[in-house]
Amino acid sequence: MTQTKPMIGITLGDATGIGSELVVKSLQNQEILEAATWFLAGDKRVLRQGEEFAGMKLKVTEVESFEEVKHNSGVIYFQDLKNLSPEDYEVGTLSPHSGKMTGETLAFILKLAKEKKIDGVMYAPLNKEALHRGGHHFQDELHYFAELLECKEGFSEINVMDDLWVTRLTSHIPIKDVSKNITREKVEQRIAFAHDTLKKAGIANPKIVVSALNPHAGEGGMIGTEEIDTIIPAIETMKSKGYRVEGPYPADTLFLRLNKDPFDCLLAMYHDQAQTGMKMLGFNRGVTMSGGLPVTLTTPAHGTAFDIAGKGKADPGATNAAFRMVLRMSSDRKVKI
Repeated sequence: MTQTKPMIGITLGDATGIGSELVVKSLQNQEILEAATWFLAGDKRVLRQGEEFAGMKLKVTEVESFEEVKHNSGVIYFQDLKNLSPEDYEVGTLSPHSGKMTGETLAFILKLAKEKKIDGVMYAPLNKEALHRGGHHFQDELHYFAELLECKEGFSEINVMDDLWVTRLTSHIPIKDVSKNITREKVEQRIAFAHDTLKKAGIANPKIVVSALNPHAGEGGMIGTEEIDTIIPAIETMKSKGYRVEGPYPADTLFLRLNKDPFDCLLAMYHDQAQTGMKMLGFNRGVTMSGGLPVTLTTPAHGTAFDIAGKGKADPGATNAAFRMVLRMSSDRKVKI
């Protein structure tokens, strides 16, 4: 039986940044293009802006609504939402108006996902401050997506770079609040989340390594007791359930372990424990994925890059990886595309 390739939604990201340029550049890749049917939503003027910055054209088939779209691998359908004029923002400068429209475009795409009309979403970089100042008052984009998809729990961000997956117990919260948010239940839930996400990606028995919170993993309680009271008991519980999990290991040497004792996924306790090491390993290859939601969403792990916006210098490496990851997670074929 012929297998239908996935239908993937795309947004152009915040118009003041490099998103439209990246989408135009990445969709020149024939291997990526042929792997799905694509539905791109946004303002046509922003798309034209991206073409100008990239110095290349993007072949699209314009539609008035999603109902005109057919499963046709290699075709990029485009719906002009006519919601954002370049006259209303300045490239390279934070814009609440652009943030408002970015959020509304994501809501449009996620409504289609909620209705099971698209199988995954790749969204170009957005700006959290612009979203917030534009009226989308959520902790971060992940919680915005969860609200739109009516998902109350079990979701989290996970980052991917090549064969390394990285997730975290806490994310966009102040450092002073990290310790009180570390509970046995959360550690156990996040280990299960990492395991299930990697299995969905085709990794049969993923090895998960857990970071300590305190320096030197707490030195037996001399520099904090979170490891003894919470993290270790959670790891032992999950081991007893058959999960392949180790730790907690000191955060300052976690990424060095990859050379002598490789693992599939790192569970960090807070944002920078995970992100700093991963971005040092390969900033232009990292992908951020919203896991545990009814539909997979991916985006390049870097931001809107205001400093190079409009200059044609944006590297599409991470965007290519984000496209490949959404294809991998939205297809029955558990292989790298």
